[in-house]
Amino acid sequence: MASAASAPPTPGNLKRIVAASLIGTTIEWYDFFLYGSAAALVFNQLFFPDSDPLVGTLLSFLTYAVGFAARPLGALVFGHYGDRLGRKKLLVLSLLLMGGATFAIGLLPTHATIGTAAPVLLTVLRLVQGFALGGEWGGAVLLVSEHGDARRRGFWASWPQTGAPAGQLLATGVLSLLTALLSDSAFVSWGWRIPFLLSGVLVIVGLWIRLSVDESPVFKQALAQAEARKADSTAAAEKLPLVAVLRHHWRDVLVAMGARMAENISYYVITAFILVYATTSAGVSKQTALNAVLIASAVHFAVIPLWGALSDRIGRRPVYLLGAVGVGLWMFPFFSLIDTGGFGNLILAVTVGLVMHGAMYAPQAAFFSEMFATRMRYSGASIGAQFASVAAGAPAPLIATALLSSYDSSTPISLYVIAAALLTVVAVAAAKETRNRDLADVESVGGTESTADRTPDAHRV
Repeated sequence: MASAASAPPTPGNLKRIVAASLIGTTIEWYDFFLYGSAAALVFNQLFFPDSDPLVGTLLSFLTYAVGFAARPLGALVFGHYGDRLGRKKLLVLSLLLMGGATFAIGLLPTHATIGTAAPVLLTVLRLVQGFALGGEWGGAVLLVSEHGDARRRGFWASWPQTGAPAGQLLATGVLSLLTALLSDSAFVSWGWRIPFLLSGVLVIVGLWIRLSVDESPVFKQALAQAEARKADSTAAAEKLPLVAVLRHHWRDVLVAMGARMAENISYYVITAFILVYATTSAGVSKQTALNAVLIASAVHFAVIPLWGALSDRIGRRPVYLLGAVGVGLWMFPFFSLIDTGGFGNLILAVTVGLVMHGAMYAPQAAFFSEMFATRMRYSGASIGAQFASVAAGAPAPLIATALLSSYDSSTPISLYVIAAALLTVVAVAAAKETRNRDLADVESVGGTESTADRTPDAHRV
């Protein structure tokens, strides 16, 4: 029988919670993607001017990858305190850290002004961005998953996922507008700072909305149970969330990491590396490439909730597998269409790629949430998602750029994404279906057969 904590909230309350998660993730991803786009377009000139253009781009993407390196640390810290103190408090902190770092980048002196200190400071701020984002994702999707109606969890939990394309759309839209209105020299001189400084305004809006929502009822119930257990002198000592995750959910963490490979790698190849490939190999202008990503991101935003709703009907695994297979099969046509240089073909290439990506990204929030018990859910979901980003999204633009430089061909890049898709197919196929799990009632959850499944009392929430 469902507990009171799992009862569906009122429609108005749920929509406010979804809005709070969505606005926060949109701002976080806006900040993160803005850096990626700037790394591809101007940072090689502003912070690494002594390098040749392609090496400068590689160095620029290296600072981009540094942000991913900090994400696992953010997942560990935010996951630990999010499982101890609550989802809401940590989400407010992550928003402040991300917005502050992005605003500071907009004020940062370039190499021409302070020399080598400029790329050093840029790297430090990128580390802060990555640390904040490592804690943001898990809290945002859990806040919705633990509030929402279990029958439509895939749909509601997919809305924070739309923060990624919304952030991409916002970041690319602002950059596209500036590159259209400003000359190249003006954009490189001062125009690139504007979208970073806008982050300060967005953070104020995000904080106002995020502070208005309630803590997750599922977490509050679990916290009350934990407090009661502490008062019981015969109860076993509660383990740290990280220790509990690694003991009872290590296979689920591996599944989550494997599931992220194709999703993460394909996304950054399609949205970040394309700005390099289209402009250097296909002879497409920066404006044209940005506009194609802009249009495709709008479609990506629209299809994610549809994929999430489908996962409520047929399951998380079938939808996820469809996306992994689809993105793998699309890679060769993707680059062939870009090579034509036509704007319509460029839009088609990016749009289909992001639609296939959405089939993985949409059910991911509910899928990962349903794998872990409440008192270790923030840690488990965050660790699985963010540790994978170090091996997947972080080096993806670097690897793709290096492959292009070495082979002067897109074929190795396509094979790279296809290999990631195969790894994701294996990981998701090894998982169990999770869509019918009640996050409040099912204490011994898990996506794979593990110690947790065989000993259901081992890690009650």
